[in-house]
Amino acid sequence: EVQLVESGGGLVQAGASLRLSCAFSGITFDDYAIGWFRQAPGSEREEVSCISSSDGTTYYAEYVKGRFTISSDNAKNTVYLQMNSLKPEDTAVYYCAVSVTDGVTPDEYDYWGQGTQVTVSS
Repeated sequence: EVQLVESGGGLVQAGASLRLSCAFSGITFDDYAIGWFRQAPGSEREEVSCISSSDGTTYYAEYVKGRFTISSDNAKNTVYLQMNSLKPEDTAVYYCAVSVTDGVTPDEYDYWGQGTQVTVSS
């Protein structure tokens, strides 16, 4: 059974940094992607960033490029999202998820964690 557990969210001021962690287990697929997504109140879930297990290729949404960095530690079965220069519009619940098709958009992802709240005050 695939399990994902996010941690690292919190309340910070604009301009601050946070690092989210996604600890995963039970993945038996040869190739997959792990992505970070977010959902603000009243908004649809949107992609933030993802990383491919096969070659480490990364993707970033335009609204986080240059500020967020995704990385993986295979020894710890953990994917991180380093978030710098946070803005109030980054406020959302952040989820990590697994795609068996190396996808980018939320509907291409098959397994989801419970999410962690990130709140950025102005």
